[in-house]
Order: sequence, then C-alpha cells, then structure tokens
Amino acid sequence: MNRFAPTKAAGTRTVDEVTGSRRLRRMRKAAWSRRLVQENHLTVDDLIWPIFLVDGENVREPIAAMPGVFRMSIDVAIREVERAAKLGIPAIATFPNVDLSLRDVTGSLILDPDNLTNRATRAIKAAVPEIGIITDAALDPFTSHGHDGVLRDGIIVNDETVEQVAAGAVLQAAAGADIIAPSDMMDGRIGVIRSALDDNGFQDVAIMSYATKFDSAFYGPYRDAIGTAGLLKGDKKTYYINAANSAEALRETEQDILEGTDMVMVKPGLPYLDIVRLLKDAFALPTFAYQVSGEYSMIQAAAANGWIDGERAMMESLLAFKRAGADGILTYFAPAVAEKLKG
Repeated sequence: MNRFAPTKAAGTRTVDEVTGSRRLRRMRKAAWSRRLVQENHLTVDDLIWPIFLVDGENVREPIAAMPGVFRMSIDVAIREVERAAKLGIPAIATFPNVDLSLRDVTGSLILDPDNLTNRATRAIKAAVPEIGIITDAALDPFTSHGHDGVLRDGIIVNDETVEQVAAGAVLQAAAGADIIAPSDMMDGRIGVIRSALDDNGFQDVAIMSYATKFDSAFYGPYRDAIGTAGLLKGDKKTYYINAANSAEALRETEQDILEGTDMVMVKPGLPYLDIVRLLKDAFALPTFAYQVSGEYSMIQAAAANGWIDGERAMMESLLAFKRAGADGILTYFAPAVAEKLKG
C-alpha cells in the first residue's frame, strides 16, 4: 500500500468537476486528431526566397554571418531559381552586392538599365518565367554611405530620394520585375512609384510596401551580405520606425494603402508578430513578414552549437507568422522548407 496515496479531502473537487468534463487534451492524444484540428498550416505557397547577387560568372560566395546563404552570380542564381521553381516556391526577391567603385552618394547606379538587379531580372525571367520576381528600389545597395536615400549635408533628403527611387522602379519593371518592393521608408514613395509605373505602361506591376520597417538590430548579417556593413554613416532612425511604436506602424501602413500599395510587409518578423496581427486585423490587405537575416542567423548559430533542433525551430518560427496572420513570408529558409514540405 502506498502510504503517500492521495486522499480526497473535504471540499476538494475532481478534475472533471473543475473542468466540467471539458478535457482539452482529448484532441491531442493522437497524431491524426492533432492534424484534424490544426488551425494554421505552412505550405510552399507561403514562401518568398530572398537571394543575393554579385557580378561575375560561376560565383557562389558563402556569407559568413548567414550559414547556408550565398552571394551568387547571375548564371548560378538562374540554376538556383530553377530549383526553387521546381520545388513550388512562388517568388524570389533579389538584392545586389555591387562593387564599391560603382557606388556614390546619390546611389545613381539604380538609374542604370543594365545594373546588376536589372540584368538579373531579365536573365531569370527569360530562364524561369513561371516564378515571380520582386525587386527593391531602395538606394542602399548603390550608395557609398550605406543609407537608403540620397545624403546631403548629413541629412537623407526625402523628395529627391523618392524621385530617384521611382525612376529606378520603372527601370526594374521594364526589366521584368513583377513586384516592386521599396524598402527605403521615404514619405510619399508609394504614391509616386505607383504614378510612375502607371505613366510608363506598367499598370500590372504590383507594389509590396515595406510599410512597417523598424529600426532594428536584426539587420546586421544582411548588411554584410550586400556590402554595406562597413559603409553606414550614422544610423537610420530618421526614416525607419521606432521599435517601441505600434500606432505609428498603423499610420505608416494606412498611408501606404491610401497611396496605392497592393500588399504590405512587416520587417523584421518574429519580434513584430503583434504588428503582423495588428495590420491584418486593421486593413485585411495581403500582409507579408520578412524573417530577416538576424532571425535566420540566430537559429542557424544555435543549431550549429547543438542548443536547439534547427529544423524544428525553422518550421516553428515560420508557422508563428501564419498564426499571426501573415499571408506569406520572406525567408532565407525557403528552399529548405520547400524540400521538407515536399518530402
């Protein structure tokens, strides 16, 4: 006899009495029942794959801060995008790393129809026409100071930047971009880009606004990937959103919608799941989240050290975006996730 066996003291209620016989574990008891009541699902249709581009041929440079991610020349990128399309990934987003000698204070290279972004778009669209191509019209890959806009006397000048970003967007559309996703966070950029696209016959080219791009510590590995890590003069606090502000994120998003964006994005992702839900509930517009480089690298680093199960963390983190209301996710994990989902 167990002398420590529990006894029912006077006034003690049973579990069935406490819960009214509503035992919530019932539907968790087997794999089939857990699948039956799962509320959110991650599919390959949710994935956008960001890739990094460099000039040259047969180049595949590993990015030290982002294990498993590479800077690729256009020929290598075409092969990788073909693989992504076969896996069912709907779209890619391209980001160039151009030679420092080609960068200047105004980011004028964005106005070159044959810059790396536009050459890659033409080549990829010709080789893999079934995949969507998203391009960023921000100036930071092309400026000598690492800022997203034109720098004059220590100030990022808004209107001149918008004019240049819009002109760059038109060239990207002409090269074959399906979606323009300007990440610069300048006031009025969405409306000016929409007008410029329409005036040049690109009414069917969509805009995905980086509506809520926060001033964040999670962008570090990305800046290494595009070669701006050592260039940045000062910070981006005068145009990115304060990480403490959610009402401001709502105002920014509402303004972009009024100016004509087709989709909105939250960046970074996991630290801002509340913003994803806030925007989805408020505007019911297609809402995307960017699982940025720092988020990716944290998972990879922890997995490499054996501290977490990297594959499970990858899938769990992406499912969290879906639970928060995201319609899609930009993630460097896209090929790995697509492989797992296919398998």
